[in-house]
Amino acid sequence: MSEQKSILEQYPDYEVVIGIEVHVQLTTKSKIFCLCSNEPSKEPNINICQICSGYPGVLPVLNKQVVDYAIMAGLATNCKITQLSYFDRKHYFYPDLPKGYQITQNEKPICTEGFVTIRLEDGSKKNIRLNRIHMEEDAGKNIHATEHESFVDLNRAGTPLLEIVSYPDISSSYEARTYLKTLRAIVQYLHICSGNMEEGAFRADTNISVRKKGASKLGTKVELKNINSFKFIGDAIEYEIERQITALENGEKILQETRLWDTKNRVTITMRSKEELADYRYFEEPDLPLLEINDEWIKRTQEMLPELPGQKFERFVTQKGLSTYEAGILVEDLELANYFEQASKNSSSKNLINWILRDIMGYVKEHKIPLASFKVTPEKLAQLVDLVDSSVINNQGAKQIFEIIAQKDGNPAELVKKLGLEQIGSADELEKIVLEIIEKNPDSVAQYKAGKEKLFGFFVGQAMQKTKGKGNPQILQELLKKHLG
Repeated sequence: MSEQKSILEQYPDYEVVIGIEVHVQLTTKSKIFCLCSNEPSKEPNINICQICSGYPGVLPVLNKQVVDYAIMAGLATNCKITQLSYFDRKHYFYPDLPKGYQITQNEKPICTEGFVTIRLEDGSKKNIRLNRIHMEEDAGKNIHATEHESFVDLNRAGTPLLEIVSYPDISSSYEARTYLKTLRAIVQYLHICSGNMEEGAFRADTNISVRKKGASKLGTKVELKNINSFKFIGDAIEYEIERQITALENGEKILQETRLWDTKNRVTITMRSKEELADYRYFEEPDLPLLEINDEWIKRTQEMLPELPGQKFERFVTQKGLSTYEAGILVEDLELANYFEQASKNSSSKNLINWILRDIMGYVKEHKIPLASFKVTPEKLAQLVDLVDSSVINNQGAKQIFEIIAQKDGNPAELVKKLGLEQIGSADELEKIVLEIIEKNPDSVAQYKAGKEKLFGFFVGQAMQKTKGKGNPQILQELLKKHLG
């Protein structure tokens, strides 16, 4: 039982309210307001110009592809597209923000009132409503070299972002993780974001409050920031729920603040007090014109949308015969889903999904190999599985061939012949071996017939050893049951 469940069971009068703000880093070729490259660079301050460095007097020019991507994200999350929107200036001072303000959208975001459908633990569905999606520029990056020395890298300044803001519809750490996984899959399927959390391409700020059930007013909001994995986000939410409920029960006041997750000590710690909206002194950006999006633009973008995660999930279950668990794992990872699609074009075996979830995923994870460069291609896996299904080889032989291909490459059918792994499927040939084993082990036969049924495994092992692992296990077991019975 998780900590979250135990604390809510301990205090059944409380409920949790969670809203999440996600920053999606877009994969456009250039930045949002200038022609500087949007490619990540390890060399600091290499992809910068007067515009993204905040020189006085320079003028921003909006990157049209950023707008295309924002419309795609809005349509994929069931949003209304604002057909006349504009940008604002959000003022705050920080070394990585050279202009002293961020160009963002406050009053007129490009997308509003959408929703993302998630699947709950019991298999039911829930819609997490979206308040808005807006476009904005990223800030630079502060690099703290020593205790007394810091540097600023502006390569990231001007990187195009979408901020996706949910309503406080999320009521558990499970729902929060599932929502974030679903949202990340959507932007990956759209090919507008890499979704890499460790590199900051997909960043979530989680706002959590607790209140007594039935209360109309939300509790004091605490923001969890800079957490770069789904697991850590879940752990941090569960800790924060318990911290807030315990504090309220002890008569303490919850402060509105931003907190960080300490992965070592597994606690949230104070980062800073939370700014109020008025602190940012928003006003309309005077250097950018109004953004007008007509019906034709929206229609054209709608036609470009690919199959989305929810649609792929339903197709995998209804057409491919996968379980909801199997389909769920595949859909979360677009590359893995594409691997399965390709393999299933070459084999209709029901065992294909087991090999992918067990052997393919296990091997690439253990050896840290990108699936795209894995030597066991979808076509080779399909051929290998079909060789097992048609009783040409058994599972033991298939695993041997799998390892060889994974390490050195090769063709499954050719390796079967080269290594002499063809399965002995002749019942007459296997029956002779079974009778010989029974004849040579009279004591074990007697014990088995006396009720020591665990000895059946001994006979199977002897038969596989005698056939050098090439005997058909199913036929061998049937013959053993027949002659030992």
